[in-house]
Amino acid sequence: MLSDARENVGEPSSQHIQRRSPEQYTGYMALVRECVETEPSSFEEAVQQQVWVDALVEEYDSIVRNSVWDVVPRPEKNSVVSSRWLYKVKHATDGSVEKHKARFVACGFSRVERIDYDENFSPIARYSSIRSMLALLA
Repeated sequence: MLSDARENVGEPSSQHIQRRSPEQYTGYMALVRECVETEPSSFEEAVQQQVWVDALVEEYDSIVRNSVWDVVPRPEKNSVVSSRWLYKVKHATDGSVEKHKARFVACGFSRVERIDYDENFSPIARYSSIRSMLALLA
């Protein structure tokens, strides 16, 4: 088999394998990169696209409507917990974009126990957990 290859192709010109990027696919990859929804990494990037501005407004309205936070004067001796926006593209089961989701979260890792807080409470429950508990009670 090796002799057939030498007869048809000839002797190898060098012992080194040269790797080249497939130039015919670079345009295709650039097109795919543009089609894929990317998540912004900063607030400045998010406000440049209308879909993310709509998601920011929706989250802000939800915070106000549910009275999540109260505005209070800053205590003199306590530190302030920083916060940030998180962005996520939610996909449907077929892979299409279902929703652009923005979340405003507090960076709780900057707090110190017994100085900034005494207890934690997070009222979040999954519907599957609630259904399971109701099934056990029935």
